[in-house]
Amino acid sequence: MTESTRQARPARRAQGWPLLLLLLALCYAVAAVGGLAASDAGSTYRSLDRPAWAPPPWLFGPVWTVLYATIAVSAWLVLRRRPLAESRAEAALWSTQLALNLAWTPLFFGAGEYGLAFLDICLLLAALAATMLLFRRRSTAAFLLLVPYALWVTYAAALNLAIWRLNT
Repeated sequence: MTESTRQARPARRAQGWPLLLLLLALCYAVAAVGGLAASDAGSTYRSLDRPAWAPPPWLFGPVWTVLYATIAVSAWLVLRRRPLAESRAEAALWSTQLALNLAWTPLFFGAGEYGLAFLDICLLLAALAATMLLFRRRSTAAFLLLVPYALWVTYAAALNLAIWRLNT
């Protein structure tokens, strides 16, 4: 390894940290906006007819806290290595799935539109699957970091559908 290569790596990593912080901020902003849009989500959730396999209300906060971190780190692993101009497809799909994620909470809890929320979560799963496929080409770790998110959203989609059917 040459001296110039050694010096270039720390500089590239240093430039990557602001991107990671930005991605984390975006993900947690989505969480905050969702929380504001459905400030009474816990009581609403408890009042719904739910299937026996529905999780307790307290579980959602810890799960989403971890998942938003993995969503951000996954994007960071892909986007930090190349200029944004070369990663437009990855950034666009990642942003799309995050926007669909953001839309779900106000639809489900804020508006009580369980059918529209189910449509949204199905579109989210499609965008997430496409994101994962693109990310896998760039980084196996980025792909793997999205697997728990995909599993949770699949579970949430099934729960959304069950609640929709039980409460209409």
